[in-house]
Amino acid sequence: MNAKREFALPETVTPGLPPAASFAELGLPPELVRTMAGLAVAEPFPIQAATLPNALAGRDVLGRARTGSGKTLAFGLALLARTAGRRAGAKRPLALVLVPTRELAQQVADALTPYAQALELRLTVVVGGLQSGRQAAALKAGAEVVVATPGRLADLVGRRDCHLDQVRITVLDEADQMCDMGFLPQVSELLDQVRPDGQRMLFSATLDRDVDHLVRHYLDDPVVATVDAAAGAVAAMDHHVLHVHGAEKFQTATEIAARDGRVLMFLDTRQSVDRFTRQLRGSGVRAAALHSGKSQPQRTHTLEQFKQGEIDVLVATDVAARGLHVDALDLVVNVDPPADPKDYLHRGGRTARAGESGRVVTLVTAGQRRDVSRMLSEAGIRATATPVRPGDPALARITGAKRPPGVPLPGSAAPAAEPAAGKAGAKESTLGFRGLGSSPARGKESRRTAEARKLAEARRAARVRRGR
Repeated sequence: MNAKREFALPETVTPGLPPAASFAELGLPPELVRTMAGLAVAEPFPIQAATLPNALAGRDVLGRARTGSGKTLAFGLALLARTAGRRAGAKRPLALVLVPTRELAQQVADALTPYAQALELRLTVVVGGLQSGRQAAALKAGAEVVVATPGRLADLVGRRDCHLDQVRITVLDEADQMCDMGFLPQVSELLDQVRPDGQRMLFSATLDRDVDHLVRHYLDDPVVATVDAAAGAVAAMDHHVLHVHGAEKFQTATEIAARDGRVLMFLDTRQSVDRFTRQLRGSGVRAAALHSGKSQPQRTHTLEQFKQGEIDVLVATDVAARGLHVDALDLVVNVDPPADPKDYLHRGGRTARAGESGRVVTLVTAGQRRDVSRMLSEAGIRATATPVRPGDPALARITGAKRPPGVPLPGSAAPAAEPAAGKAGAKESTLGFRGLGSSPARGKESRRTAEARKLAEARRAARVRRGR
């Protein structure tokens, strides 16, 4: 991010402990050590090495690290180790992790559950989109650790289904996004209710002014750990800007989606996500949509399908820009470029995670070039620009694009086409965006028939574009 938008890091009065060279020197409970061995967690990532010694010692921690850098275990191992052996009363958790989205809440819970179970700690998730009655019942039964989104937790606290006066350890994960989403008042209200003498840890990919408010008001002489540059660029991540013609944008995106391997594709609106997903499935590409208009069970099911390889393409709004980790996801495509540099960084953060490599591709039309160039500059990203058209070898080289199967999947419908003159129009009506510069075998076309076919293709592309 642009450094001008970030606040100066606070100075630590009491020096912190040095980074850990290995997990072995941290003195973690044997149960955690055995679980880590079983999960092949062998060496600490930089953010873990920098923060765990101080977090285990009970110090407040301020950590800046990009998504996918290992933040969850950086705070999670310390939180669980320091909570082990304690028992929560009804409706009174002992440790709290606040996150901005349901997806991130579930991901944090999934990552910490094996360790919590090893220590016989009860962990529950409190998020919107699911039945609050079940969540209230889990809190009443007793849960030492709660992973929650601010809105739903505030609702349960307001209904006296949860009390925070026994919370000894509080973590704010992805604090910048919580502020961006307007949760700052709720987060502040919740922090005012936890034990004033408790430990607080704040982790964020960027440190904006709203995050500064949380740091100044709620962290006491925090140990500061910064393991990523403010811009968030990652050496193992390649960035490409593909200059496309507006009428060929979705045709190009369809070919990219048909590649071998999984791909995450971002669009701006729920309507455009649904429309493009239908287009892909009508072209024979195994795709599914993810956005805030889906119920939480739907979103969870779709994410699991993507992670298990049951679908190859996840088409999403920015709801998937954080809290989504998929092993070996090596390509993220911005079909619609983000306007904000932070959104670009967090979308791209879905790939090149935990030491892996990845590629971020952004489709840019002529009218978007200036804004995208400015956004990338503010994000500290240097991208390789390449003009492409459907079927170009450069498109295949950069993204693995290829011709989609063309056979609609069960339960999907091929996108309707604008009627065209004569038999050519009838053929085109059941074909999606073809791409790769190919078309169904046909005899020599008359000039009028060829013009009618091209006009029908342009109309289909324009109709999808208007549906954003």
